Amino acid sequence: MNSVQITTAFLPVADPAASARWYSEALGFQVVSVDEWSAVLRCGSGSPTLTLMGPASGIAAAPGLAWATCNLAVADLDQARSELERHGCEPGDVEGSYEVCRFFTASDLDGNTLLVTDR
Repeated sequence: MNSVQITTAFLPVADPAASARWYSEALGFQVVSVDEWSAVLRCGSGSPTLTLMGPASGIAAAPGLAWATCNLAVADLDQARSELERHGCEPGDVEGSYEVCRFFTASDLDGNTLLVTDR
């Protein structure tokens, strides 16, 4: 059997360029490319990408997903939560346990649910 990897997660957004700026400023993503259809973001060299799909892409899903398409693992959960608050989010409380996983949810500019975890 071939080995399989997840290479990207997709999120519907209203404006790929504006969303790419927000993800870069609020969460530290690197913007790889932006056009009228989409924006491709990366967390670091060799990491999977996050593709923000705008209306011109033809994506059937509307922005404002009530569930997270992936988790965003961060080194410092409290710092990430504070940074998101600074960028206009209203993150939920930190939940979970130190033994398994700590996490919180927030929403991006388009109301898509983000799941931010410590691992």
